[in-house]
Amino acid sequence: MKSFTRTDTLLFNGSDVSVVGAAIGTAKSGLGIAGIGTFKPELIMRSLIPVVMSGILSVYGLVVSVLIAGGLAPNENYTLFNGFMHLACGLSVGFACLSSGYAIGIVGDVGVRKYMHQPRLFVGIVLILIFAEVLGLYGMIIALILNTKSTG
Repeated sequence: MKSFTRTDTLLFNGSDVSVVGAAIGTAKSGLGIAGIGTFKPELIMRSLIPVVMSGILSVYGLVVSVLIAGGLAPNENYTLFNGFMHLACGLSVGFACLSSGYAIGIVGDVGVRKYMHQPRLFVGIVLILIFAEVLGLYGMIIALILNTKSTG
């Protein structure tokens, strides 16, 4: 049976799920952009907002991962409490970014397609995208609070 070291536990700390949320958001909204690109190519640059916003979600997971990895000292014991707190940090930012990426993908896909027919929808679409992005930000804030509790 293999014994785990401190570096083995960081291979999956839960915040990797945020990258999946960013990928879902990019893929779903990218389909909408590809759909309107054939009809109105001049709208492509304004339609890239959902892709950029979903890419930010992976940065949230990266920030939490770097903070968790930076808080580990090689000479200190890694307690069970710290392990579960770090797992909770990663899962909170990961699943928040997963749901946020899914919401951004749906709004980006449908919003971009409807924006092609009615340009006045742009402001409303951007507002909904901002609210969907804030879901991932809330998960990162919870992860940062949990990380400060684990380090004492």
